[in-house]
Amino acid sequence: VQLQASGGGLVQAGGSLRLSCAASGGTFSRNAIGWYRQDPGKQRELVAFIDGGGNTNYKEFVKGRFTISRDGAKNMAYLQMNSLKPEDTAVYYCSIGTNRGSYYIPYNYWGQGTQVTVSS
Repeated sequence: VQLQASGGGLVQAGGSLRLSCAASGGTFSRNAIGWYRQDPGKQRELVAFIDGGGNTNYKEFVKGRFTISRDGAKNMAYLQMNSLKPEDTAVYYCSIGTNRGSYYIPYNYWGQGTQVTVSS
């Protein structure tokens, strides 16, 4: 299984970015897909996930600003990020996993992340 996140960049506070996640090496339409982020010196944290049925779950700090979606036919997932804040600066990773209601469990597949930098 290979995962590749892309779409990061440098943006001013209040701006938007759309991240993409390409999954290969299998069919993942029934799996949950999660987006994580990690700032240097901090633990990787879950941002949002979407299950195989298209149900979404967001952490409080991105609710109302970020939208997760997926295209099962293309093995792609997306994270639309609006109203970005400097504290959103991190490397963003996508993951494949499963969920038990609102609890997301990633499988141990981590591809390269994509850097998001939000300037004030």
